[in-house]
Amino acid sequence: MAPHPAVQAAIDLSAGAIGGAACVFSGQPLDTAKVKMQTFPNLYRGFIHCVTSTYKQVGLRGLYQGTSPALVANIAENSVLFMSYGFCQQVIRLSAGLPNETVLSNVQKACAGSIASIFSSLVLCPTELVKCRLQAMYEMELSGKIAKSHNTVWSVVRSIMRAEGPRGFFQGLTPTIAREVPGYFCFFGAYELCRTTFADYMKCEKDDIGVMPIMFSGGLGGACLWLVVYPMDCVKSRIQVMSMMGKQAGFFKTFMTIARTEALFLGYEVSRKLMMKQFDS
Repeated sequence: MAPHPAVQAAIDLSAGAIGGAACVFSGQPLDTAKVKMQTFPNLYRGFIHCVTSTYKQVGLRGLYQGTSPALVANIAENSVLFMSYGFCQQVIRLSAGLPNETVLSNVQKACAGSIASIFSSLVLCPTELVKCRLQAMYEMELSGKIAKSHNTVWSVVRSIMRAEGPRGFFQGLTPTIAREVPGYFCFFGAYELCRTTFADYMKCEKDDIGVMPIMFSGGLGGACLWLVVYPMDCVKSRIQVMSMMGKQAGFFKTFMTIARTEALFLGYEVSRKLMMKQFDS
């Protein structure tokens, strides 16, 4: 018997929050290196150089810069995403004229996840903005692009409010949505397809395949997500960090500048590390 919709929403919300927290604590150093390399492509020779340089310059805390907003971002994103996922499945059933209890196909579930990511983008963008600016603060100060300032969450929030107002927290919203919508189509599609494959092989229902197959399915989904969305993520990081200096070029101009001067798939050397993070978490 299926749980009440309110109970199911609470379960989805809690699961998303716990999953988001686990992802941050296990992968924050990798994410910090990713943002630094995306924003300053000529400063570091590669992933190892970025991590070791950050450790030598700032210490271990440098690799965990932006952990607080990252924690809020991941918990908020996953909570809203998985809570909206159930609602969006109902929307897909309604639009397809299917009964409420109909089990959706893997493609239909992927579409539901893709739609749900639009809602999660709205809560993700402001917290990711603060996180990315904290992660790249040392390099921005070192290069003289900004004056030295207090590297705290609240100092960054105050500076955004003072310089740009509430709208400033949504710098990079377009690339965030452009990243999330196709990304979560791939995530939920790969996740559900992998679970279906395990269920067929084990001759059981998808919900009964066990913890390890579910973890593997989630890791594969995360890997597929990052392989598809990495260029959009690079554009997002560039906009959100460089907008500290003032008005930043929009999504399409930034995308074309990166594609023309640094190659379209800038930073794909880090994507392998991000896929490892998905499997680890």
